[in-house]
Amino acid sequence: MTRASLDKQPHEVASMFDDVAERYDLTNDVLSLGQDRRWRKEVAKAVDARPAQKVLDLAAGTGTSSLPFARTGAYVVPCDFSQGMLKVGKQRQPWLPYTAGDATRLPFRDDTFDAVTISFGLRNVQDTDAALREMYRVTRPGGRVVICEFSHPTWAPLRTVYTEYLMRALPPVARAVSSSPDAYVYLAESIRAWPDQPALAERLGKAGWSRVAWRNLSGGIVALHRGFKES
Repeated sequence: MTRASLDKQPHEVASMFDDVAERYDLTNDVLSLGQDRRWRKEVAKAVDARPAQKVLDLAAGTGTSSLPFARTGAYVVPCDFSQGMLKVGKQRQPWLPYTAGDATRLPFRDDTFDAVTISFGLRNVQDTDAALREMYRVTRPGGRVVICEFSHPTWAPLRTVYTEYLMRALPPVARAVSSSPDAYVYLAESIRAWPDQPALAERLGKAGWSRVAWRNLSGGIVALHRGFKES
């Protein structure tokens, strides 16, 4: 699987992430020039998890993204459809309740979570709109969603440099540090094909989320979208 398209086959995407699971966190740190750690801190602030709240962390991979929520005293469920990612995560953080699940058909009851979040995973879901509706379904009234995803830089010169980095620099860097560099060619292409900030906000609204807003990080390379489920 090397070409990004809107017709992503779940078994192919899951297999791709199985292949990169062992060195996934290290590779992301290198490819983002360390920015991923800052982005995760901003996600944690936006989710604003509290003690005893229930947080669903979708596309959680090895669970690295779940740890900030667990440290607040919240009950966090890392969920991913890559068995390879979950296996590596369970070896590293065995106390977390890792759960296998497809974002378009979540294995949870209605109105379960105080917050649902997904970082750098929504663009890999086969049906984005179905996933947004499922997130809405499993969120309790008054709860929130936080989506962190690569987006479109708002400053034209940065957008040009960023696109060049994605398609020229990222693949050779990935070859040096990743166990499956071809996967990162796909990921670079999927970033280019992803909707911009207003378009994703519109899709959140159509899925039922209210008070949808977004904030750009790193000049729009990444965007944080947040919405609420009204009571």
